[in-house]
Amino acid sequence: MAKNANQSSNMKLEIACFNLDSALIAQENGADRVELCAGIDIGGVTPNFGTVKQARKNLSIDLYVMIRPRGGNFVYTDEEFQQIQADIVALKQLNVDGFVFGILKEDQTINYEQNKVLVELAKPFPCTFHRAFDEVENAFEALEDIITCGFKTILTSGQKTNVSEGMHRLEELVSKADNRITIMPGGGLRSTNIKTIQQNTKAIFYHSSAITDGSETANAIEIQTLKSNLQ
Repeated sequence: MAKNANQSSNMKLEIACFNLDSALIAQENGADRVELCAGIDIGGVTPNFGTVKQARKNLSIDLYVMIRPRGGNFVYTDEEFQQIQADIVALKQLNVDGFVFGILKEDQTINYEQNKVLVELAKPFPCTFHRAFDEVENAFEALEDIITCGFKTILTSGQKTNVSEGMHRLEELVSKADNRITIMPGGGLRSTNIKTIQQNTKAIFYHSSAITDGSETANAIEIQTLKSNLQ
């Protein structure tokens, strides 16, 4: 019983932020971490370095930065891979707390070699493998590859359009991960479904944009409600 009580008190919430306002709203309303990105319409890309600097100056909570040179698929050219590496090196200097990225091969398997290079390059900062995971053919094989690469977290909707549809797969992933890596449900996660997702998956870290009005900015009350529903 003690373990469950302890588990509920350790629940954490990451807010995907597409502008500085969202990052500040996230911090003020109880979020544990910000994932900073740009390009909301294409699922998130590397943010402007100026925005990262401003966010770092104003945030005391953890700041993770998405590294993704463009929208579209997750298979990159040599030039794009060089760009990803350069961005990680530059952003390490800005005192961020972690990175979010993911590279696949043409056959929708994990590009082990390239991801491993990036995880090593990012050290000592932890890395999250983002929702490119939801496009892989074999989720459990991919899980093992990502763990071996050295990632600390996988952001996933359970390979479905959203976390509600992917709930069973999320539950399987949390179980198979067995505390070797954090499985973070995200994608359509809202205050209205987070309790159900938590009760079924037993995940401990959750991810939402907390955008409720079609804008690009997080909603303060939604963040508060997401967080309170994790207690």
